[in-house]
Amino acid sequence: MELREYDHRSIEERIAKEYVESKIFSSDTESSQRFSVVIPPPNVTGSLHMGHALNVTLQDVLCRWNRMRGKRVVWVPGFDHAGIATQYVVDRQLQQEGKSRFQIGREEFLKKVWEWVPISRDSIKNQLIRMGASVDWRRERFTLDEGFSRLVRYAFRKLYEEGLIYRGEYIVNWCPSDLTALSDLEVEHEEEDGKLYYIRYPLEDGSGYITVATTRPETMLGDTAVAVHPDDERYRELVGKKVRLPLVEWERKDIRGNLVKAVIPIVADERVKPDFGTGAVKITPAHDPLDFEIGRTHQLPFVKVMDEKARMNENAGPFMGMDRYEAREAVIQRLKELGLLEKVEEHQHAVGRCYRCKTVIEPMVSVQWFLKTSDPVIKEKALAAVRGYEEVKDKEFYSQIVKTSKLGFNLRLEQEGRTILVVHADEGVDFLVGRKEGEIAYIYLPEGREDLLEDARGKADAYRQADLLIKISGSFYIIRETGQEKKEGPVLLLLEKGQLIMMKDSEKTPLGNGEAKVEPLHGSFRIETERKKISQRERKKIRFVPENWEKIYLQWIENLKDWCISRQIWWGHRIPVWYCQDCGEENIFTDEDFDRIYDKIIFNLIADGKLPEEFTPEEVHALLSAPHFVHPHMTVLDFYRQYVFNWPHTMDMSPNALRLFFTQDANPMAILTEKRNRYRYNPSTKKFRFVLRCKRCGSENLRWEEDVLDTWFSSALWPFGVWGYPEKTKDLSELYPTDLLVTGFDIIFFWVARMVMMGMHFMKDIPFRDVYIHALVRDEKGQKMSKTKGNVIDPLDIIEKYGADALRFTLSILTQQGRDIKLSEKRFEGYKHFANKLWNAARFVLMNLQEDLLANLPMCAPPRWEDLWITTLLNETVKEVNEALERYDFSRACQKIYDFVWSEFCDWYIEMSKIRLYAEGEDPSVKGEKLTAQATLLRVLDTVLRLLHPFMPFITEELWRHLPTAHKEFLALAEYPVFNPQEIFPEAKEKIERLKEIITSIRSLRSDLRIEPSRKIKVYYRGEESEELVREMERYIKALARVEELIKVSSRPPKTVAKFSKDLEFYVSASEDIKVDELINSYTKKLQETKKLISQFRERLSNERFLTKAPPEEVERTRQMLEEYLEEEKRLEELLRTLKEALV
Repeated sequence: MELREYDHRSIEERIAKEYVESKIFSSDTESSQRFSVVIPPPNVTGSLHMGHALNVTLQDVLCRWNRMRGKRVVWVPGFDHAGIATQYVVDRQLQQEGKSRFQIGREEFLKKVWEWVPISRDSIKNQLIRMGASVDWRRERFTLDEGFSRLVRYAFRKLYEEGLIYRGEYIVNWCPSDLTALSDLEVEHEEEDGKLYYIRYPLEDGSGYITVATTRPETMLGDTAVAVHPDDERYRELVGKKVRLPLVEWERKDIRGNLVKAVIPIVADERVKPDFGTGAVKITPAHDPLDFEIGRTHQLPFVKVMDEKARMNENAGPFMGMDRYEAREAVIQRLKELGLLEKVEEHQHAVGRCYRCKTVIEPMVSVQWFLKTSDPVIKEKALAAVRGYEEVKDKEFYSQIVKTSKLGFNLRLEQEGRTILVVHADEGVDFLVGRKEGEIAYIYLPEGREDLLEDARGKADAYRQADLLIKISGSFYIIRETGQEKKEGPVLLLLEKGQLIMMKDSEKTPLGNGEAKVEPLHGSFRIETERKKISQRERKKIRFVPENWEKIYLQWIENLKDWCISRQIWWGHRIPVWYCQDCGEENIFTDEDFDRIYDKIIFNLIADGKLPEEFTPEEVHALLSAPHFVHPHMTVLDFYRQYVFNWPHTMDMSPNALRLFFTQDANPMAILTEKRNRYRYNPSTKKFRFVLRCKRCGSENLRWEEDVLDTWFSSALWPFGVWGYPEKTKDLSELYPTDLLVTGFDIIFFWVARMVMMGMHFMKDIPFRDVYIHALVRDEKGQKMSKTKGNVIDPLDIIEKYGADALRFTLSILTQQGRDIKLSEKRFEGYKHFANKLWNAARFVLMNLQEDLLANLPMCAPPRWEDLWITTLLNETVKEVNEALERYDFSRACQKIYDFVWSEFCDWYIEMSKIRLYAEGEDPSVKGEKLTAQATLLRVLDTVLRLLHPFMPFITEELWRHLPTAHKEFLALAEYPVFNPQEIFPEAKEKIERLKEIITSIRSLRSDLRIEPSRKIKVYYRGEESEELVREMERYIKALARVEELIKVSSRPPKTVAKFSKDLEFYVSASEDIKVDELINSYTKKLQETKKLISQFRERLSNERFLTKAPPEEVERTRQMLEEYLEEEKRLEELLRTLKEALV
């Protein structure tokens, strides 16, 4: 089929459709090697932006490259439910209808979200398809699908039972607009201009006042202390005294309902900065993070003065009901009237804003759920995942255990230099633990309790900061120099300086394997363990690319605070906690609490917010038989079977079968017979209710937690959740950990770090081997793209105008490690020209191939120098592209392909090949030469299309189908080129490169003399070394440099203009039509302009202010331009010299 003009729209639309329908990316390939990737799930809140386009492009490049290298590639697509962002979108839709979510209620609101989400998801999916993402759509997941929802509840329960999730009062970042708590990472801090207010607080005894400085005077109504630094001489005499809180003449209550007086103490605290303001600060523990910590240290009351909308509450007295900023002005005015406002200064300070709506956040004490990410159980594994572990030599560790008497709780003794701690066990059994720096720990067991050792077999990871872990009746203690800390968790006996000593039958750990033996020894016991040397391959460590992000990651993990995981919104994973209204128990339910599959499914439907608390069998049937939102080719019940329970058999979920089951179970007699009565029938509504009972007292009077989990909680489970965890699936064992994560640096802490934490905790392994951090996409001036600036480039607009291939290649070639991408539309236009160039080159090749080429290959003539040269360059390009992709150097790989295709293949080899292709005659040698040129053109084009395919899949797929060498239906499944050292021909490369220099010199001379391109000229030359090459390549020189005659001379002919090329000199006659005088005048002016520019650039580079203040890339660009103009100056001077010589 003949190639027509290049039309990217029709080609990309057709091939994208074929990719999806053929399911060629379904990852069923059998291969000993695999490459697994999970896509960073885009939010279901709209369309993809250029950052998404970059991220998807880079992942797809690597997936296609690895697939063509014969690996089993599994790239899992999916979408994130994006709690706050998605709820905001639907909220706005309701507002346009004149409604609010509070008016329609939670159940109805969630229905509306579920109606909207598929629309957005389909839009994003189509965009990914248009971009050519070679994902396996059969594996698509959603962070709120049935499987993930079940996993989230499972993970929450496990972490809670291990003591790593807790509920408590803490200072949180509160968004008064979205009405929810935010994690520290969701707050954007920017320096803003504000004011610093100096307020006088009168001393209680009337002897004077102390002046405090604050940026938020409205919060003074909640002050419970004034703090100074203990070493500040100015206030040493005031510490311990009390002050009267200005303005407050009304009753205030703390967060527990206790009355708080308006007389507050002056306390000393080292966290106060003496150089800020007056050195004395007001302490409002309920509305400032630092004040919160100081308040806890000094046991101060916590008085909240604002409600959830940042309006002043009843503790604010006459200011109640005011907005916080309105209250600020009112407070200041009242302080002025009382003469207590000393002064006001302009002040620049950091202001935290909500990452989504940009509202100024309000620090506020609130009851929230937290994940203890600061705990060594989480933190140390997250550090170890990136730091790796040092190799250790084979070594024996031993511990002597002796009988000892029972001692008092937590008694400290000093014995032979050892720190001794007495640990109290759950069962009332005490034993001693001793440790000396650099030595093994000693455990002293009481008589008759050797079973504690015998029972201590298990596994655990190493925590560098933990001194010792001890198994005690299903729980363990972390022993520190400062005390003890109880944790539920894995079983472990000893740690020596953070190194692991494992018990018998333990699994592989990050520090290697070990065995322990328990043997009688004079009535006591002795433990011996061996440490195996760890090889480099056994070490599991995440690699960051670029590597500088590793240090940033580690610093952040080192300073982790507990993660607030609860959000006061409706869309998301509702926290699986039910509070007993009778006994106060916090009950966590998952489907593990139920044996019957009916119960598991009904519970999950309710917990997912899909099924109301009261329901009919028909409603359950309708839900389960409906097409699944992610996989519409299967029902919701099918999804449960395949993705949730990994459950092979079918069961009757018809309305009649469900009604029978519910009715029989709801029979009061079922309580007596089966003791599992889970359903209640309501005669008035004719509906059933699923019954949950308190695990402590059995009460059915339970209240479900209203809050949902932070979106990033479920996202953190993504790398193993997509493979079916917590079920032990084949995918999980084969495809976890994944090989690569590609993401932007802006979510390293939001997402990457949390995936590492959860992967190490649940899977005991890293979630991915490499993390490639790509830069931000900015506009051509280096500014961040935003709608307000009007500088956003929409990837869909670019695809429509220039094609997905141009978009992908542009983003890839501009991706350099550590550098932001500066985009302009001209970039895409330029690489669309590259696609056109490739298309036209392919058209030329295909038009010049004889139909029976492959059958006639034996008749080819021996390859000429140019054939061997292009084969060498192609092979070198293959080598460099593969090496570049191995190290994630996308820009280098693209640049090498671009340079080869445009500058070598199109500009030189195709032009050289025309001499043989267009040669006339029936001589067998002529035919043989034609066949050789055709075969070489075909081979190069075939290799180029394979090489370029990961970057430009659509155009390469289309062109490859027209090649007689295409042996598979899809280029995406063909083999990727590999380097062949047997196809490097140095002599050919040297000859042709010299030929190119000669032709380029003659072309340059023609251009300097402004000779029309179509006009043929006589060229004289002299030179000894390259004379043979000129004679050998004469037909190429004449053809490619438009030379009529090539005449060898022994000296320079008169009135000629010269051009030098190494040992050769070329001369062209300065005939009448070449106006040398005009050329001299023109080039003289150009030389003057060049010298002027050189002077300007030199002056700029000698300016110290420019060198220190200008962006580094601007300084480097100036240096490069100076070098270019210096070269131009040299060229012009040489040209003017030879032009003047032609006049002599």
